Amino acid sequence: MWLMFIISFITFMLSFIVMTLAMIMSKKSINDREKSSPFECGFDPKSSARLPFSLRFFLIAVIFLIFDVEIALLLPVIVINQWSNIMSWTTVTIFFLLILLIGLFHEWNQGALEWAT
Repeated sequence: MWLMFIISFITFMLSFIVMTLAMIMSKKSINDREKSSPFECGFDPKSSARLPFSLRFFLIAVIFLIFDVEIALLLPVIVINQWSNIMSWTTVTIFFLLILLIGLFHEWNQGALEWAT
């Protein structure tokens, strides 16, 4: 028990030290306007280098990734069916699908799935 505590403490301290050193060493000391601006053959840029990004597209992409991961979590359920109790398997699967459907209906009601407004 103490050995596990000591190993966990050493791991925590080592990761804390590495994160602190990385944060200290990554600080940029000089913020220069010329260095932070986009480079166009030595001339001032004609337009903004930062193009506006559609938040609707980002939201649809995040929702797609969430449901994609959830589909990946559902695939092993079919294989587990052979080795588990059918009643517990059915309960867990229906509960998981119910959570997914509630999330989908919530996104639908909030209007997150409508591309054009």
